[in-house]
Formats: sequence, C-alpha cells, structure tokens
Amino acid sequence: MADVDSDDEQMPPMPPTKEEEDVGKTAEEEKNASLANPDVVTKYKEAAKIAQASLIEISAKCVPGAVIFDICKFGDEDITQRCADVYKTKDKKTGKMMMKGVAFPVCISVNECICHMSPLVTEADKYPVLAEGDFVKIDMGVHIDGFISVVAHTVVVGFDRSVPANVESLKGPRGNVISATYVAAEVASKLIKAGNTNAIVTAAIKQVAAMFDVRPISGTLMHQMKQYIVDGNKVILLRDDSGETKVDACTFETMEVYAIDIAMSSGDGKPKEKGDRTTVHKRQVEKKYRLKSNSSRELLNIVNDKYPTMPFSLRSLVDERGAKLGVRECVNHELLAAYPVLHEKKGDFIGHTKFTVLLLPNGSSAVVTGLPPVTLENLEETNIGLSLVNKLIAEKGEGFEVPKEIIELLSMAAPEPKAKKPKKPKTKKTPAP
Repeated sequence: MADVDSDDEQMPPMPPTKEEEDVGKTAEEEKNASLANPDVVTKYKEAAKIAQASLIEISAKCVPGAVIFDICKFGDEDITQRCADVYKTKDKKTGKMMMKGVAFPVCISVNECICHMSPLVTEADKYPVLAEGDFVKIDMGVHIDGFISVVAHTVVVGFDRSVPANVESLKGPRGNVISATYVAAEVASKLIKAGNTNAIVTAAIKQVAAMFDVRPISGTLMHQMKQYIVDGNKVILLRDDSGETKVDACTFETMEVYAIDIAMSSGDGKPKEKGDRTTVHKRQVEKKYRLKSNSSRELLNIVNDKYPTMPFSLRSLVDERGAKLGVRECVNHELLAAYPVLHEKKGDFIGHTKFTVLLLPNGSSAVVTGLPPVTLENLEETNIGLSLVNKLIAEKGEGFEVPKEIIELLSMAAPEPKAKKPKKPKTKKTPAP
C-alpha cells in the first residue's frame, strides 16, 4: 500500500491477538462487522470488483519482455487508484476517510517459483524478464474498510487460444496444474458451507489432485478472514502431510468469509527457499520486543503507523535501504511475520488459483473473486469445473474414472439466495362513525 500522509486518513484498529479473538466481541460488534450487515457485504463485493478489474489489467501486462518489478508496482498503484475512487465521503461519526487499498501486495511468481515474489526496485534486474510460454502466478488482495477480497490467477505468457500450437502445449502436465487448481477451488467453494468441516475440504482437494496427477503444495493454509484480519483462527489445510503441518479441526458457519487458496505442482509439491529476498511481511501484533538498532525501530514505527493490519511489501517504503537493514531484527524477534519466496524444482510447473467466498446469512454462498483458467476452451461455459473435468476424461480415454462425489459437486448449480417475502402493506384503520 502506498504511504499515506493525509491527516484525513482513518487509522484502522489494531487486529486482535489470537487470545483476544478467542474471547470475542460483543454480539452487537460482531453483527456490525459480519455479513449480517448488508453494508459489510457491499464492501466485500466492492473490494472484489476492484481486485477483479486490477487482475485483468495486471494479466495484460504479462507479456514477453515485461519486468516483474514493473508489473508489481503497476498492480499496487492500480489498486490504490481504484480504491481512491470509491467511498470518498468522510465517516459521519469520526469525520475521517475510510481506510481502503492493498490488502496483499501484488506478487508475480514465474515458472517453478510458487509464491510471494515481489522484488525491490534495486533488485529489479536480478530476475529475467518474462518470456513466451512462462507460467506467471498473480497473487493480490484488496480491502475496503478492512473487509478483504483476495484473488490469484495463473497466466501463460503469450498464450493465444486461436493458435492451435498454444492450445496443444497445454495438454498434459502444463495444462493439468492450471485446470486442477481451478477445479479444486470450485470443489472447495461448494464444500465450504455451514456444517461441513475443514477436513472434508482437504480430502476433496486430494481427490482432485490425484485425478489430474498433480500434487498440492505442502504447507499451504487457507484462512477465514475478518475485518482487518487476513489470517483468522479457522484454517483449512491444502495438503495433509501426515503430521508435517497440523491445523485444528473446525466447522464452517454462516456469516464467515474464507480465502480458498489452491496451488498445485507437476513435481512433488515440497516448496523450498532458494535465497531470494523476502519482501512481503505482516505485523505480529501479539509480539513485543525492545529493538536495538535505529533502522529496526524506524521500520517498526512505519509499519505500526501505515501497515498495522495488512501484509505489505518493503518496496512500498520510501527508504528501501533502511527497510532492508531493519527488517532482519524485526523478523528474528517475531515482530514481523515473513512471507518467504518459495520454489519447486527447476522445470516443474505450478498453477495457482485463489477465490474469496462469503457464507451469507441465508445459507447460500457467494464466490466474489476468481477468473476462468486459460485451459478453458469454451469461454461461454458457465459450469467451468465440470467442463475441465470432462476435457480431462476425453484426454485420458476409456478406463479413466473420476470420483462420483467430485462430479456431483461440480454439477451443483450455485445456490440462489432465498427470496425475501414481500412485506404486507400497512392498512390504515378507518375510524368508527
């Protein structure tokens, strides 16, 4: 998020610690900040609309010769500008402008790089420019008044659906990782509903990965989101590694919001760091420590002032050199949580898809972010997940079977909101003569 100097900007409340979140808010506070409040639903959808529009613009920038840093910078600036054009009036109670903008800095991760690549300007030339056929994963988030919509999408540089050779190149492992991420996200979005558990979603994703012969990325977590909280207490595991990563069992409820975050690999799905600078961080509000160096104290003061609630990139700071000097001590003492740049093996293909799902009060759900994958052949298709699975069945040929429960889920139409009963018109009582 770009630095904001205006005194009119309203500072967001510090997000609660895990202990405070467990204690909970009052019933009235919970209702006002939940999907029970129509204004909150509108803010989520407005943030989603901006995320979708920016994602389309960012995708168009992913062309041969493009510089990763330039795309990231453009994306954050585009989000900031679009957010500036909505909710312009001041709050009647506080007299200040509503907070809005980047909820997760734009990351452009190429080929075997899985996630969190958001380079600094001084290191922009360290990374190769985009080339024809590169797999580019775009990851980003937007918030309006702290209500967050996130999205991720996989682009193939130079892909043209009208060119037979391009379409042919996406058969097999290259296309499977992209299709699998979308199908898994669609399955998850239909399973995340009141009464179901996180374990059910993880098990279904495993089935989808097996169908496409790909592996979910180990260690990936999908979080419930709340106002100013991108990583709430309820968590869904993308891949059950038999003890390597554990999450608490949870049951979904109405009026909750989730980020469905799916990343698949043609390799073994075991991410590793390879020495790239980590630039994306988030303040750990429950951690306290008296920092020793001036650069660390200055960095933390800026973070507390400008980015107390959302992930941010060091490239958004004016003093990049000071930020690089100060961030290490902050991370070492857990004042900042790092989002490291992760990789698979050279030559592996990675697909990444992210949806935002609202579990509405009437029991229906709304998927408010996400774009169709490049592997979709018929752009007019509305049942995208089922179309991708039918395409897979045709490619695999006779004898290939898809689990019945996956087909049933993908065949389900999106639930329609329950119609409200019309109010009976009030009749005036006729006074007795």
